[in-house]
Amino acid sequence: MTSVFNRIGALLLAVGWVAVAGCANAQPYDLATSSPLEQADAPAKSEVGAGKGSPDAPYRKVTRHSLDVNGQSITYEAIAGETLLRDMTGAATARIFSFTYKRTDVDETDRPVLFVFNGGPGSASLWIHMGAIGPKQVVLDNEVNPSNVPPFGLKDNTASVLDVADLVFIDPVGTGFSRPAEGVNPRRFWGVDEDAESIAQFIELWLSEHGRWNSPKYVLGESYGSIRAAVLPRFLMGSPIYNGVMRGITLDGVVLLGTTLGVRPGSGGQDGTGSVAEQQARVLPGIVATAAFHGRSALEGDAADVFSQAAAYADGPYRAALQKLQVGTLDAAERQSVLAELTRMTGLSADQIGDDLHVDEREFAKLLLAGAGLEIGMYDSRYTLPSAQSGNDPVADDPAMTRYVPGFVAAFNQMLRDDLDVRLARPYLAIYWKDLLQSWNWQRRAIPPDQSYAEDIAIAMRRNPDLRVFVASGYYDLVTTPADARAQLEAANLPAERVRYEDYASGHMLYLGGTADAFADDLREFLTSP
Repeated sequence: MTSVFNRIGALLLAVGWVAVAGCANAQPYDLATSSPLEQADAPAKSEVGAGKGSPDAPYRKVTRHSLDVNGQSITYEAIAGETLLRDMTGAATARIFSFTYKRTDVDETDRPVLFVFNGGPGSASLWIHMGAIGPKQVVLDNEVNPSNVPPFGLKDNTASVLDVADLVFIDPVGTGFSRPAEGVNPRRFWGVDEDAESIAQFIELWLSEHGRWNSPKYVLGESYGSIRAAVLPRFLMGSPIYNGVMRGITLDGVVLLGTTLGVRPGSGGQDGTGSVAEQQARVLPGIVATAAFHGRSALEGDAADVFSQAAAYADGPYRAALQKLQVGTLDAAERQSVLAELTRMTGLSADQIGDDLHVDEREFAKLLLAGAGLEIGMYDSRYTLPSAQSGNDPVADDPAMTRYVPGFVAAFNQMLRDDLDVRLARPYLAIYWKDLLQSWNWQRRAIPPDQSYAEDIAIAMRRNPDLRVFVASGYYDLVTTPADARAQLEAANLPAERVRYEDYASGHMLYLGGTADAFADDLREFLTSP
């Protein structure tokens, strides 16, 4: 993550680092002192749990549905509810809320189970839930630059991967409806290791509750969730060093979206992905693809073609020139040649690029369409907003975030009420960052301070020769780029034959803008491959 943090400073990485629509009128509460979730509709006929109607009973709502997906009609059960985490004394420590979708018209014995979460840290799972693989999907009025005022739509997701795998969407403590138990400080769960341990405990309990210990198991994480997915294997297996308990759970696959796996911020370590020149060169393909999308690049072709052409130049002449520039050996003729090529590819003038030959993503986002009075998004550079009157908030004023977030939040809350029959007295927190950010513990147990999260995956793949990895990225993601994802994983020397890379003509949420079905098809293939 170091490279991302160095480039964008305080820019928050998660898809879910967004203001929660509808929370302004909610009753205030403090996560550190809040009581368990109110059961506004308890008792209810579909609620499960000992002491039905008791404040201590886990909330549970079960509904049944049908869906036409991937060319076939299926039936499934949706389970929305809490799982209690407990300490060794049996005392409750947290209530993790999840959404489980289990296909009911087939034998479940050998069906894969996909555990899914988003990023942050502090984001709930609604983004990937509603964007690509869940049984319901948000409908926006435009694939790119949609309206961010109602009405928003909700539809059956005919590309959901529920046909081949049961799905479990997990909201970590402090997000969604998940909360610490009464009297438990939420900081107990707010850290790289702390968070992973709680999710591992949840997965262990879910497998026992549903009798799925012999099912193939996969985890999917987006943005910070890629870090969570990377470190989970060691907590699922267990260790006397890491977490002090042996769970013995292995994974068949890890799926990474919006990947960021460099060394943790503030560690002082190098992420192993090369010099500053090499890191700067990796920025160029996404910038050129963005310029081409907006008609400002001389390169032609679809997103994949343009990205490939720019990557070839970035890996060759451009990187070599940056390296010479750093040591003072770049002559005037080569500088001028590179500057001319950058101007041709990026749509920026020589003066805008400058003598350092480096195109910074955030500067690029403000400069590319400045003549038209527009700024492009960092999370998805196809999106635009007027440059004037920006509040300069890295999330709320990002042209992509501010356009698609309201639709996702509204559609999710509609689904909660109308389809899943979930009615609680608290708002569903799409993101909680108030005191979580400054409390997040980046220190890790028994891990060298300069070890990248990609190395966690390499260690897991060494321990489990059957573990496979699927890495999905968006060409128009200027926050966690496809080039950085590859560099971070390649630096960790993962077995190349067990790693699959796929890039899409989309942004950080790589299933937006007409790519959801393609991603779902690739994921379906990954889940069903031997």
